[in-house]
Amino acid sequence: MKISTRYKVREMAGEHIIVMPGSYGADMTRVIALNESSLYLWNALQGREFDTEVVADLLVEQYEIDRETALRDGQAWVEKLRETGVIE
Repeated sequence: MKISTRYKVREMAGEHIIVMPGSYGADMTRVIALNESSLYLWNALQGREFDTEVVADLLVEQYEIDRETALRDGQAWVEKLRETGVIE
């Protein structure tokens, strides 16, 4: 899977959000807020193919959490992006 290039991260009022650009700017009906770890994953995976294993590897490396927790959190992150149509 891959993060769709249609979506961009923007900083707005101190928050990092994902927006889908529309024909006249951003489609504010499709806004997703990113916490610190989600932003880290977004930046690390932008433009490359990945799976849940890769996401878990990044979480273990960055946050020094156990593999089981990283897999669970990584799966949840991927599912949320899949639900919103952000990944292809």
